[in-house]
Amino acid sequence: MNKKQIAITLGIMCLILTMGTVVQVRTINSANQIVAQSFADNELRDQVLRWKERYDTTYANLQNAEKKLEEVRETASANTEGSEEKEAELKKNNMLLGLTNVTGEGVVVTLKDNDAVDSSKVLDLSNLLVHDGDLLGIVSELKNGGAEAISINDQRIVSTSSITCEGNVISINGEKVSSPFVIKAIGRPTMYSALVRPGGTIEYLNSRIIATISQEDNITINKYNGVISSKYMQYDE
Repeated sequence: MNKKQIAITLGIMCLILTMGTVVQVRTINSANQIVAQSFADNELRDQVLRWKERYDTTYANLQNAEKKLEEVRETASANTEGSEEKEAELKKNNMLLGLTNVTGEGVVVTLKDNDAVDSSKVLDLSNLLVHDGDLLGIVSELKNGGAEAISINDQRIVSTSSITCEGNVISINGEKVSSPFVIKAIGRPTMYSALVRPGGTIEYLNSRIIATISQEDNITINKYNGVISSKYMQYDE
C-alpha cells in the first residue's frame, strides 16, 4: 500500500474509533442518568414510606389520646355523680350531728329564776332558781317528743354535750350560761303537747320558777362550734 492509502485507512479507523468512543460515552452517561434517577426514585420512595410511618404512628397516638380523654370524661362524670351523692349524704350527716345551722318549725321554752316571790316566805331560796336538772328534764322531754335539733342559749345540744352546775353557775358545752334560759327545739308538733300536758314538765316547773312555751314556724338553731370526738368507739367496715 502506498502512503496515501495508509493515511486514508488510518483516518477511517480513527473516525470509527472516535464514533465508537462517542457512542460509548453517551451510553455510559445515559446509564448513569438512569441509575441516578433510580437512586432518586428510591430515596423519594423511602422518604414517602418514612413519612407514612410517622403519620400512622401519630394517628395511632391521637386515637389513643382521644380514647383516654373519653375515659377520663366518663370517669369524671361518674365521680361527679358519686360526689354529689356523697356531698348530700355528708350534709345530712352533719345536720344530724349538729354541725350545721338548721331552721324549721318547733317550740321555744324559756326558763327564768323566780324573783316575783317574797323570798322571806321561802325556806329554800334555791328552789326559786333554774337548775341544771331542770334543763336536763326539758331536753329529755323534747327528745322523747321528737326533737331533731335543740339549743340552750344558742349552745347546740349534741351527743357529747354536757349540762353541769358548779355552785350557782350552769355550764353547757363548757360555756357558762345564765337565766333566762331560752331552749329552742326543731321537730314534731308532739313536743309541745308533751310539755304542756296536765301534770307535765311545764306545770311542775311553774310551781317553783317561771316557765313559758310557744310554738314557732321558723326557728333557727346554730351549729355546734366545738369538736366532736370519740375515744372508745371505732369505725367498723
